[in-house]
Amino acid sequence: MTESRILSQVARVALCVLGAVLIATSGMATGDSGDGWAALVAGGHVALIRHGNAPPGYGGDPPGFKIDDCTTQRNLDELGRQQARALGEAFRSHGVRVGRILSSPWCRCLETARLMAVGPVESSWALIPDREPSVGVRLLELKEIVSRWRGPGTLVLVTHAFTVRALMGFLPRQGEITVLKPRAGSPAGVDLVGMIETPE
Repeated sequence: MTESRILSQVARVALCVLGAVLIATSGMATGDSGDGWAALVAGGHVALIRHGNAPPGYGGDPPGFKIDDCTTQRNLDELGRQQARALGEAFRSHGVRVGRILSSPWCRCLETARLMAVGPVESSWALIPDREPSVGVRLLELKEIVSRWRGPGTLVLVTHAFTVRALMGFLPRQGEITVLKPRAGSPAGVDLVGMIETPE
């Protein structure tokens, strides 16, 4: 078999896998949004939110970035800022009471949390992916935070895709809400209630 035919077959398989993943995650997001909002309104749940649109939309920050200098990081664009404001409006229109809001200290997360305007924003390093996944110190701290939440209201966590993947095993879209129910006995410290699509 020629190299070009092998590459063509590999590309076809990759496209099929990608399509299946997109269909599965899309169905989960739209199918469970009603359950998700109901849980958030009831309180005692966790809203794990990936920051709004920050081009190019994947990967980390440019080489040499500084945590205390937003100009060196990937940041929200106008769409990302619009998504953040829409997230806050969706929380208010559904009557979600926010008990606490924590954000990764990265600028795109802090800006998302602040533009939501649902409460005072605190910064937490537990919402940043571990540099060494085998150690998982931040992930352990995050599991403790989510498993202990009982309210009042909803705990809002604004974070990164890789933090969500480390906790829940999948990558959310930018601005998407993962709704969780704290449960100390589960491996993640929470159970998945549903997904809420990025508001427009």
